[in-house]
Amino acid sequence: MSALLELSNIGRNYRTGEQQVKVLKNISLTINTGEMVAIVGVSGSGKSTLMNILGCLDKPSYGEYYLAWQNIAELDDGQLSVLRREYCGFIFQCYHLLPYLTAEQNVEILAIYTSTCQQERRKRAIGLLARLGLSDRIKYYPTQLSGGQQQRVSIARALINGGQIILADEPTGAFDSHSGDEVTAILKQLYQEGYTVILVTHNMQIAAQAERIIEIKNSEIIHHSVQRKPTKILPPIFSAKKQQISMTQRLNQFREELLMAWRAILINKMRTLLTMLGINIGIASVVSILVIGNASKRSVLADIQSIATNTITVFPGKGFSDVSPEDRRALTINYVDGLQK
Repeated sequence: MSALLELSNIGRNYRTGEQQVKVLKNISLTINTGEMVAIVGVSGSGKSTLMNILGCLDKPSYGEYYLAWQNIAELDDGQLSVLRREYCGFIFQCYHLLPYLTAEQNVEILAIYTSTCQQERRKRAIGLLARLGLSDRIKYYPTQLSGGQQQRVSIARALINGGQIILADEPTGAFDSHSGDEVTAILKQLYQEGYTVILVTHNMQIAAQAERIIEIKNSEIIHHSVQRKPTKILPPIFSAKKQQISMTQRLNQFREELLMAWRAILINKMRTLLTMLGINIGIASVVSILVIGNASKRSVLADIQSIATNTITVFPGKGFSDVSPEDRRALTINYVDGLQK
């Protein structure tokens, strides 16, 4: 057995106003490599919070969490991002597919941020979609796919980077029984191939397909049914060391990001047009106000500077504030002649 995930007295608290809400309390759990584990419980019991902690989307308020012998508390945000990208695959109830990308592009998107070249990404994405029965839907957009087909695309996306852990949060919650059975069969097949599958569900029939069932109630584990089987020990594939990214990889990532931005612009033409119109109106308004303000300022200054420019004022003393009688002098005709010149 290999302890792939190990939680020791994990707890998670949230603050709402002046109160603290305890969502998880003293959770201790070990999940081994190659297991299929179901986490069950009623709504609000803490299942999704535990799933987020297991997938390093959230951090516990206290306790210790080790993933592949790495203490999560010792990793910074960049290292956690690398871990999620290369070690975990997420399957959500609401799919979270980008509407302006095809099925192939939605699967391929996670591999953009790795060193995988474009041809290899495309080949791997097409292979995963074909494996999940979507070889004839590769160029379809999410709106052209059924709910079950969209969930298969999200499963292929979770597998694109070759991570060992599949985290599925209510993957069958939005399906009928037939589509739900298909998704469950796919997850069980992945488990049989050596993946570690962690499934959050409230459906006990689906949970019964798992090797272990963990029941959570009132933020605590109240029941833990275990049926241990020998599993193949797989070496960890994640290292917390910072990866060196070459200039070529950075340029490729930048090119892919520009391409995705261009696709988003093309698929939302009206929104893009209205956004550009709003930006132009805003810029034109600011420029107009600045021009009018500067012109008014220059006009007022010119009027002020022109006041009394052709007037000479004579005071009967040495200066404006001098009213001493002995310094007062009267004008003579000579002064008049001088002023006239």
